[in-house]
Amino acid sequence: MPTVNTSVWINAPLDRVYAIARDNRSFPEFMEDVESLEIVSEEGDTVVSDWVGRVPAFGLKVRWTQEDVWDHDAHSCEFTQVKGDYDKMVGSWKFAEENGGTRFDSVLEYEYVVPGLGTLVGKVIYGLVVKNMEGVLGAIKSRAEAPE
Repeated sequence: MPTVNTSVWINAPLDRVYAIARDNRSFPEFMEDVESLEIVSEEGDTVVSDWVGRVPAFGLKVRWTQEDVWDHDAHSCEFTQVKGDYDKMVGSWKFAEENGGTRFDSVLEYEYVVPGLGTLVGKVIYGLVVKNMEGVLGAIKSRAEAPE
């Protein structure tokens, strides 16, 4: 199963970055590839939400329902697709103070099989997933570093 590791240093305090990441309701406002996101349920530190993402390169939309489990003490989130277009999707976000700002590390494991299209399409999809994750981290970085 492919794994995508992305990381970014953000020139903003940990609490600000973490709060922006937790506010996934606002993602469609500032993340280009997120068309919509609706909260299905929220119980304590567990949030279930329906996502619609854009894949502009192919003019496609990807839909899934995701469960996020937040750990405030560790400043982290573990997430899992509970249903949707991916065959499998799990990952984590971790936030830590570093050099007067915040290090944001993301790990995403996914499986997205297109029957009959083989390895070449798998490499294209991997490239799109990397670009998407870099966009997510970049969007949170831009929002966190913007003047309040």
